[in-house]
Amino acid sequence: MNAASDKPAQDAGMPTVVLVHGAFADSSSWNGVIANLKRRGYPVIAVANPLRGVQKDAAYARAVVDSVSGPVVIAAHSYGGCVMTEAADGAPNVKALVYVASVSPDVGESVADLITKFPGSALLTSVKMVPTPLDDGGTTMAQYIHQNQFPAVFAADIDPDTAELMAVTQRPPTEAAQTESVTKAAWKTIPSWTLITTQDKGIPPDLQRFLAKRAGSTTVEIDASHAVAVSQPGPVADLIDTAARATAQ
Repeated sequence: MNAASDKPAQDAGMPTVVLVHGAFADSSSWNGVIANLKRRGYPVIAVANPLRGVQKDAAYARAVVDSVSGPVVIAAHSYGGCVMTEAADGAPNVKALVYVASVSPDVGESVADLITKFPGSALLTSVKMVPTPLDDGGTTMAQYIHQNQFPAVFAADIDPDTAELMAVTQRPPTEAAQTESVTKAAWKTIPSWTLITTQDKGIPPDLQRFLAKRAGSTTVEIDASHAVAVSQPGPVADLIDTAARATAQ
């Protein structure tokens, strides 16, 4: 932690940090980041992203944001960036967006659209589909990364025992989470920061760079896998802290 980060972000009225996890993960993936942020004095909420589809997930995340009195900084990982992009639009208390190894779609774009724009995503060949029921009685497909491929695809810089646990406990998104397009793009009106993971096998680094540049995002690159919030929580917390300080006025 640098000297600036040792100081409280604000004397009073520190923003609440809302964390949105992505596909194949749960809120515990933020544990190291949460501990770091709380040491700095930030109130933190980790959203239990349903992973049922962009619109449903965004409505859920927006309800959490709307329940917070005072300023909010949202950080999202992976598919969670899609949810954040939709959910934060028009929220008057959201002061900053932080994309962590993530996607920032424009209106009309989906995760599936973006992941095919640049080569390098191992997700295209490592995911299996499992039929799962819908609330209306229909059926959709849930997506899992094959457990034996999970460490290399998702968590290459995490110790093998932890990566194996993450593979076993992964939360599957539905097909709609990958194919539904966003209808709003919060990054067009809210300042954003992006952490690019240069060893990412899930969301190719060049795609992350393209999206960050398009959004006019302040960008930091780090030598990490897709699961950077687990492997290197300090730099993730640093970037969230930077965004919070920059928008504290």
